[in-house]
Order: sequence, then structure tokens, then C-alpha cells
Amino acid sequence: MFFSSLLDGEPVSRINADLTAMAINLTMARRLRENYGAAFQGPVKVGPFDIPGQLAREWLKSPVNPNGKGNLKVVFPWANGMDLVRRSSDTWIVNFSNMEEEQACLYEKPYHYVKETVKPIRDVNRDRQRRENWWKLGRSGAELQAALKPFSRYIATPRVSKHRIFVWLDRATVPDSALVAIARDDATTYGILHSRFHEAWTLGLCTWLGVGNDPRYTPSTTFETFPFPEGLTPDIPAADYAENPHAKAIAQAAERLDILRRNWLNPPDLVMTVPEVVPGFPDRILPKDAAAAAILKKRTLTNLYNERPAWLVNAHRQLDEAVAAAYGWPADLTDDEVLARLLDLNLARAGAEGAPELVEVELEMV
Repeated sequence: MFFSSLLDGEPVSRINADLTAMAINLTMARRLRENYGAAFQGPVKVGPFDIPGQLAREWLKSPVNPNGKGNLKVVFPWANGMDLVRRSSDTWIVNFSNMEEEQACLYEKPYHYVKETVKPIRDVNRDRQRRENWWKLGRSGAELQAALKPFSRYIATPRVSKHRIFVWLDRATVPDSALVAIARDDATTYGILHSRFHEAWTLGLCTWLGVGNDPRYTPSTTFETFPFPEGLTPDIPAADYAENPHAKAIAQAAERLDILRRNWLNPPDLVMTVPEVVPGFPDRILPKDAAAAAILKKRTLTNLYNERPAWLVNAHRQLDEAVAAAYGWPADLTDDEVLARLLDLNLARAGAEGAPELVEVELEMV
């Protein structure tokens, strides 16, 4: 159901998952044009286009196809929410993008696989377009692909997750529909998104799903409404604020957080880096032996943020301080004070932009 900002004629606050009310009426928040075109839900498969890494590598090493091209043009690493918050499943995906069938069939092994595995399922799909275009993903993610062209990496976060975690993904990696992909490659944006300011905003505007009642992140409600610090908004190329002292401080703190996390997730003494079987894809990180594999199995971002060791708390505090300085705010604001200031900033910018649409906050009742 949808929660209105008016109930019996009186303004009310956003209701939390535990049915308590927040002090700040975030239903007033509006989408900001400065944030448009940066965050996308990953492509929707509508069929088992995903394949194990072993099969993908067999295809990648196969002789070139009749069109003179290798299968690396249509086979890509793939990631869903579990790949981000746990360990990588080494899953790949066949993605013919917007190719017509005459083009797709030239990639012989991937095409044969999709015809045998996906087509029977698509043949009974109620959507005519999906039946007739059975070799294509349900939604190709063409807008995301176009937005990622200038970058070698992008930011991703699970749509539904206990902890609001952001990670870097290589541009070659196709995000599942369970991820939100943010077409930015600069550590400043990464740091702002991973700050307590953005997290508080997302928790205030999100809906809650699943057995664990986990918060949901969406491109429209939680990203496009969020007011970034002045001069560091998504509509500004990162190169334009590269010399901004606040941008530098945030980037430095964000990079430190990322390095510390990666070293914890994959300690250099436990892993080896192996180049992919063909160029153009990210290297593989593999355990050195069975004993290392057993240790690494427990090294997940979910476990890390459940435990919150002192070094992680300190790294986030330093990042939060850098982001607070970019806003010109004290670093020790309460969450309610943060939300009040962010809402004021959102409404001021929305008014300057010509009052874009209100955000309709969806609450799912279990």
C-alpha cells in the first residue's frame, strides 16, 4: 500500500518498520534532477541466462565464431546481491543485448544454450515481446550500458540488504536486477554514498522487505531524492571537482575504507590473483589452498558489518567527518538533525529546479 503524507487532513511523519513514527516528514522529499540518469536497476533476465564460470570459460576459449568474433562479446561476469554481501558465486551471463536473432545465432555455443534452456520458458510467457524475443534479456539494461561507457568501474549496492553496503564492480560485470548500479567511478561519490548521511536518508525513505525485514534501496526513492553536498552532485563530472579539498578528503577516506575492507575480505597471504582466460575481464581472486578457502568462506561483508570491528568503525567515522565537512555541518549531528537538514536541502533544490515530482513512499504491509 502507499503511505500518504496526509492522514485525516493532518501531516504525519514517515512510519518506521516497527510502526513508530519518525520526527521528520520525509514524504515531502522530491526527486532531484541533478541526480537523474546515474542510478539504475540491473537488467531483468526473465529466464536462466546465467551460467557457471567453468562453462563461460570454455566458451571464451572456443575458436572464433563464423562472424570472426569470440564469445567474449556476449558472455560476461554477473553479480547479484549475494555476490556482494557474501562470496562471489563465479556466475556469468549470456547477454545478446539488442542483437537481432540473425546476429545472435552467429555466437554458436551461447545461442544454442539459450535456445535449449531459455526459449522453452519464454515460449509460454504472457508477454508477447518476451516470447518473440526469447534470446534477449527481459530488460537489456541499455540505458545502464550507455551510462557506463566512459567508466572502467561502477558502484553497486543490493536492492534489499540488512546493511547498506556499496562496492566497486568492473564495467564488464553485468548487475542482476537485485542490484542498483550507479554510473560513477570516482571515490568521492562512493564515499558520500557510504556515509551515515546517505544511510540515514535511505533508511528514512525506504520500504522494508523479506523475512528479516531488510530495507530496500531504489534508484528513484532513495538515490534521486538524496541531496549531495554542493558542488559534488551526480550531474557534475568528477574531473570538475577533482581539486576540491572536500572531494579529495572524502575520496581519501573512501579509498582507505575500501582498501581495508578488501584486505580483510581477501588477505594477500590467503589468496592468489589469476588473470581471466581472455583479456577484458577482471582478474579472479582464488584461495591458495583448502585451508584458505575455509577461512575465506566466512569473510563476507555481511559478517564484517555484523561484527563491526574497531578498524571498520574508525574508517567509517573518518569518512563521515569528511562528508560532514563537505556539507559544512558538525560531524556529531543526531540522525534526526541530519534528516532535517537533508530534507531542507532537498526541498530548497527542488524549488530551484521548478518543483519536480513528489516521491511516493511505498510501504508494504506484511
